[in-house]
Amino acid sequence: MRRLSLKTRLLLSVSIILVFGFALTNFNNYRVSTRSVRKNIVEHALPLTRDNIYSEIQADLMRPVFISSLMANDTFLKDWAIDGEQDVEKITRYLQEIRDRYGFFSTFFVSERTGNYYHFNGILKRISAQDAHDVWYFDFKAMNKPYDLVVDTNEAAENNLTIFINHRLNDYDGKMLGVTGVGLNMEMVANMLKSYRQRYGREIYLVNPEGLIKVHNDQTLVDRVNIADQEGLKDIAQQVLAKQTDSGVFEYWRDGRHILLTTRYIPEFEWYLLVEQDETRALAAIRRNFLDNLAFDLVIILAILGITLYTVNRFQSTLEEMATTDKLTGACNRREFDRFFEMAAYLHKREGTPFSVILFDIDNFKTVNDEIGHMAGDHVLQEVVRIASGCVRQNDLVVRWGGDEFVLLIHDDLSRAYQVAERLRKQVCRRNLLAEFNGDGPVTISCGVVGYQLGESLDHLMMRVDAALYESKKRGKDQTVSLPAVTATSAPGAV
Repeated sequence: MRRLSLKTRLLLSVSIILVFGFALTNFNNYRVSTRSVRKNIVEHALPLTRDNIYSEIQADLMRPVFISSLMANDTFLKDWAIDGEQDVEKITRYLQEIRDRYGFFSTFFVSERTGNYYHFNGILKRISAQDAHDVWYFDFKAMNKPYDLVVDTNEAAENNLTIFINHRLNDYDGKMLGVTGVGLNMEMVANMLKSYRQRYGREIYLVNPEGLIKVHNDQTLVDRVNIADQEGLKDIAQQVLAKQTDSGVFEYWRDGRHILLTTRYIPEFEWYLLVEQDETRALAAIRRNFLDNLAFDLVIILAILGITLYTVNRFQSTLEEMATTDKLTGACNRREFDRFFEMAAYLHKREGTPFSVILFDIDNFKTVNDEIGHMAGDHVLQEVVRIASGCVRQNDLVVRWGGDEFVLLIHDDLSRAYQVAERLRKQVCRRNLLAEFNGDGPVTISCGVVGYQLGESLDHLMMRVDAALYESKKRGKDQTVSLPAVTATSAPGAV
């Protein structure tokens, strides 16, 4: 199995640390945020909303209860019923005035003596125990309660669903004279709940002790749907209706959404107020923020990895350059030369591709440093390398061997290498490299050239080319000398 490079392992490690670090941080923040929101909903927001709505419902619905109570204690209504219900116009005007003054949907009085159902428009009917619409009267009479709330259809208003507040009317001796009260249009009550829903952002409805929905903004559910039959609610319906007190907060799932529910018993109506909070929707903003943070973190991770990769590559390039290049001249160093030599020797052995080596140094370089200065010497070294780089091909190599000595590795035979050395020597001589330092005379170089022989070691090759350079110096410098080849078997250090 191939081992991963150090750079790859570094980037992989940084990536893992960043991804896990950002992910764990975001997941922890998300978990803490959701717990905080849930705790706030359960312990504060939902109970507070329930109590506020309870107070508003009491204010809105207790008013008609209060008015119906006033009607049940009105001496005019009592006296009119006791006197035999003689003038129907009087009771009609009375009911009409109550309706107009307080804006009720309906006002009525049902006589126990005659059975007449008096309406603000006159006598509507005579009630009968056999009429399904009149069962409410006999049920209320049997309950022996001062008042009651009933959801029923209104025969006087095209059977619109209406909340009737029925109040017992007694004479001065406590004997029942009939039932009076007012009616609230269910649509008006539903709009009231709708306004609560828009204001508080929660589902609100009322149910009776049996769980039957009595008031809801969706009127199709009223008096038709029991919470014991609804998804999720049916599992906790008994607990919700078990106590006539604040029953805390319940939770259940409906249509894939997590619902929090709180209730409160309204003793005046003997109904339960139910307030629901869609926790899934309440946490949607946190989830969106969580996903946005993940996306933002991904951008940051990619940016960090990009910067890291760029820095590592630059650092690696710098290290590679430092490891293979001479800092002053930009020429390759001995380490790089060793690598190129081994490759060239391998190609020579495998394919017979020839290569040669040129060793040259700068004549009288010590004098330049001593008399003109080291800055002039550095300039000469740099210029010589620049000229040498222009004399060789792209696949050839320019190496600083040490001090003022340089090596050229030429991928060609000895004659071609000799031509390169001569061209280099002449170009260096023609350039006045010390002109800007007011130096006298040209700078010259001496060159030695040898061709590689099969099986020859690097040490032996450099010994031969060094001998050629020495011969060049011996002949008076500013010379190029090539030595004849030797056989591999006779070459010292041959391999």
